[in-house]
Amino acid sequence: MSKEQKITTDIKVPNKDLEALKINFPQCFDKDGNFQLEKFKNNLTEKEINFSTESYGLDWLGKSYARLLASDPATTLLKADETHNSKPENANSENLLIKGDNLEVLKHLSNTYYEQVKMIYIDPPYNTGGDGFLYKDDRKFTVKELQQLIGVDEEKAKRILDFTQQKSNSHSAWLTFMYPRLYIAKQLLKDDGVIFISIDDSEVATLKMLLDNEIFGEENFVAQLPTIMNLKGNNDEFGFAGTHEYTLVYSKNKFKTTLNQFNVSDDDLEDWTEDEVGFYKQGANLKATGTNAPRAKRPNLYYPIFIDSDNTVYVTEDDNPPKKFTGELTTIYPITNEQEMSWRWSKDKVKNEPNNIIVSRNGNIGIYKKQRPSLGDLPSKKPKTIFYKAEYSSGNGTAQIKSLLGDKYFANPKPIDLIKDLILIGSSSDDIVLDFFAGSGTTADAMMQLNVENIEKRKFILAQLPEPIDPKKDKDAFDFVKNELKIDNPTIYEITKERIIRASKKHLISVESKKSEKIKEIKELESKLDLDDKEEKIKQLNAEIKSLKQQDLGFKIFETTPIWEDYDFESTELDNQTKLFDESKLTEDDIKALLITWKTYDGIALTQELEMVDLSGYTAYYGNGKLYLMNKGFTTDNLKNLLEKIDSDKKFNPTSIITFGYHFDSKNLRELSENVKSYANKKNIDIDFITRY
Repeated sequence: MSKEQKITTDIKVPNKDLEALKINFPQCFDKDGNFQLEKFKNNLTEKEINFSTESYGLDWLGKSYARLLASDPATTLLKADETHNSKPENANSENLLIKGDNLEVLKHLSNTYYEQVKMIYIDPPYNTGGDGFLYKDDRKFTVKELQQLIGVDEEKAKRILDFTQQKSNSHSAWLTFMYPRLYIAKQLLKDDGVIFISIDDSEVATLKMLLDNEIFGEENFVAQLPTIMNLKGNNDEFGFAGTHEYTLVYSKNKFKTTLNQFNVSDDDLEDWTEDEVGFYKQGANLKATGTNAPRAKRPNLYYPIFIDSDNTVYVTEDDNPPKKFTGELTTIYPITNEQEMSWRWSKDKVKNEPNNIIVSRNGNIGIYKKQRPSLGDLPSKKPKTIFYKAEYSSGNGTAQIKSLLGDKYFANPKPIDLIKDLILIGSSSDDIVLDFFAGSGTTADAMMQLNVENIEKRKFILAQLPEPIDPKKDKDAFDFVKNELKIDNPTIYEITKERIIRASKKHLISVESKKSEKIKEIKELESKLDLDDKEEKIKQLNAEIKSLKQQDLGFKIFETTPIWEDYDFESTELDNQTKLFDESKLTEDDIKALLITWKTYDGIALTQELEMVDLSGYTAYYGNGKLYLMNKGFTTDNLKNLLEKIDSDKKFNPTSIITFGYHFDSKNLRELSENVKSYANKKNIDIDFITRY
């Protein structure tokens, strides 16, 4: 049994690397929790690891400040859009759109979604000078405070504060903006997860150095894909007509990551042949090549292979011809230019996989591997490093926005087909896809379309800042949000939200169309009498119809909201905080926001509703073994009912009881804590008692 007190501003991104060090090297920390590097080095002998005295890295003004931003606590709460979330299409959805500064959003997601995201796609500010990027930071530090927090001298602290408070668009400002977001995003990725980042020439070099040296490591670099967005070329650029930007690809752990491949087109299928196993085409010659191919290096792989007139392949234990064969028998050895080499396959593999061998009689007789599709039932091909399809044209992205919203309203939206292909490569059904620069909402649109087409169940999390729309520069977008969407203060977020709503309706029509096609196929099959696998095919079609009915085309909305006015962030004494803050000002919505924030911090998904538990007239909230006591008025009778319910209700097994301290006086808390601690519940549950403020 443990008792714990926490304040709301303790909610921060977990440092899993530090936790691993504390678990594995506890002797390397002093009594104050400081890590002792020299002691750590002494624990690792020179034979085990080499500590290099020279290194190649990336440094910039604001780097230490960026690290502070990655680790300091969230300064907001999460609030639900209850009206939107309660609509039938959204009530059970596992998709998320979160309104707010994406750094705050990522911090709120860092516990519940730690290592849960399979793929991230982002299209961040390119910092071209004309894209409107300016570093904005509402944190207010004095020079002395910043010196103490990040350990820099006075002159450097002043320079950092200058660019963080003066809306800079320097490379240093852009790196300071990107670092904490990417640092937390990496923690959200599963071990086999992958990130795709769109960028152009302005920052591609600095971004790659940041990812190589500070975030993922060079060993997890996958590709830098020139992505053709304008095949005609932009003649406004100096010297060359620009046709492309880049997509940087990194994995969380390259050794654990598998990237999907594209299905081949109908034209490509002409290169493939089908046998009883499936599709194939001629692959490599079974004769080995390269430095290890000579017989002397691999003597066990030098042996005769026999081929008869029916192209049946034989090997024998004693290397003598088989006794039974058809027609004429040909014997071949792995000999190239009169030099004895070796086969790629062992005798056993040749014997066991005759259906994966092609015999060629085009000139000299030879044998080749059958190249099989590596994924699925159809042939596939590895995406090329020049990333191009006609559908990737930036003009298509604009046309797609126009078709949904009636006009452009958004500068340079990514085309659906580009994002669909990235999602296809980087994720599979049931995976979570995250985009924390949601922009026009293309990622959500593309993912829903892909799910419907392939009858899959990916889920999206999108974050978008409510950035005001300039009524002069973007008059059409401003008027659309103000007049058509009836929003008094138009922001880009409202365009994101509306695009997803309209995309959802569009894809619902596709779902109904596909269901009708499947039903028609079933009726046609039922009319056929001589089809051997009719029942199996009908069963498969019915399963697909069921999955189509279950397509998640809704989404829930949450937003970050400032923590309560007058809450004393600077106070380190809990008693002082409780005196300075007047909890009577809190509304029901404030308590709901606090509950959502806490449950997310405690590892409960944002899309999961907590169960309301009646404790003899007092309402508590329960989920994933955690019981939240948020409201005023908890009495001894409620405590008695709580203890009885723990004993008698099989589905009620709280391992943590979390109270909102402002709504309990010290006597209540003491009584609750002591009774929970001393009560020997019949289930022998060890219950933690936690008080938060």
